[in-house]
Amino acid sequence: MDEQQAPMRPPGCCVPWDERRAECGELQGDEEVAQRVWEDVDQLGWLYIWSCLIAF
Repeated sequence: MDEQQAPMRPPGCCVPWDERRAECGELQGDEEVAQRVWEDVDQLGWLYIWSCLIAF
C-alpha cells in the first residue's frame, strides 16, 4: 500500500496562496491585495493552531 504524504507547506502556512488562487477563478480587483490579505489571515490560523498545541 502506498503511503500518501502531506504536501510540503512553507512554515507558518496552512493553505498557500497558489492553491487558494487556483480555487478562486477570476478575481476582480487587485490580486496583490487579495494575496496579502489571504497570507495574513492564513498565518493567523497557523498561529492559533500552534498556540492551542503549546497550551495543552
